[in-house]
Amino acid sequence: MTLKIFQNFLLLFLINCGNVENSNLDITTNLKNKMKIDETFVFSINEASDSIKIFNRGGLIYNNKNRDKKSIEINFKNFRLGKNNLKVISYHKSNIKSKNIDFILLNDKTPEIYNYKIINTYPHKINAYTQGLEFNNGYLYESTGKYGKSKLKKVNFKTGDSYEEVSVSNNYFAEGITIIDNKIIQLTWRENTGLIYNLQTLDLIGDFKYNKSKEGWGLCNDRNKIFKSDGTENIWILDSKTYDEIDNFQVYTNKGKVNGLNELEWVNGKIYANRYGFNGVAIINPNNGAVEGVIDLSSLIEKVQKHDNLDVLNGIAYNNVTKTLFVTGKMWNKIFEIEIFKK
Repeated sequence: MTLKIFQNFLLLFLINCGNVENSNLDITTNLKNKMKIDETFVFSINEASDSIKIFNRGGLIYNNKNRDKKSIEINFKNFRLGKNNLKVISYHKSNIKSKNIDFILLNDKTPEIYNYKIINTYPHKINAYTQGLEFNNGYLYESTGKYGKSKLKKVNFKTGDSYEEVSVSNNYFAEGITIIDNKIIQLTWRENTGLIYNLQTLDLIGDFKYNKSKEGWGLCNDRNKIFKSDGTENIWILDSKTYDEIDNFQVYTNKGKVNGLNELEWVNGKIYANRYGFNGVAIINPNNGAVEGVIDLSSLIEKVQKHDNLDVLNGIAYNNVTKTLFVTGKMWNKIFEIEIFKK
């Protein structure tokens, strides 16, 4: 390993570990507390400098050795939204100075609003506290919650009856599910535990622990990675083999963060997300966390049976055969097959 490669490796290691001191490098910048993704970060260094490196999320995004520019511009188009940090490091002779810059990055567009059309209405168990829905090979799989009542079910969506169902331990409050590699992954709420089932038999075959995420709420996958919500604005990316949380991103609009993210579904390269307490579905870009659209489902609750335990909209499943969405709610007596369109 050459000296230069070793120096770069050491610097990156120190950056990731947070050991490069913030030494109040003198800079002038246009950066505000909140910026939008279509804006450009412009700054200049007001002291002698031979070269500059800039890091974001532990990765090197700028490296200028010759300082031939009076000002430096950084485009945000490939950044993730939400809380960001830029670490600017300046080298002059044998001296190293740095500065941390914190800001919030917002989307530059207002989410598009979608309406819906009901294609079919099917029965749904009125006592099912729906936490997760997913289609696989024509069958609907459902996770239902509550301590002492949580279940995993393989459902005939046309009748609402279960082909098979298994009870979850009374110690667990079941949450969202996803199906990948012939396994069903089911979250638990505050128990810091994910459950792994055999898809064919519904036998419990393993479990795993969360890492940095606060709780377990919703799940989906793109066949390579698993995405997990925890009731905040964060979506965590899990390794599909080990279930380790390897990364995360934050969900934001052009105005601010979107918290309370609940049930998730992967639909044509986007993440569809229920938001707890809201009668709509957010359409999220998984590359940067931008809410690109919102499906207004506020009128659906008027179409179900009213009773004392009726609860919020929750549950999204995409049927790859019909290219339609199936949506329901906690303790709803119906599940709706819908198409969506822009208002």
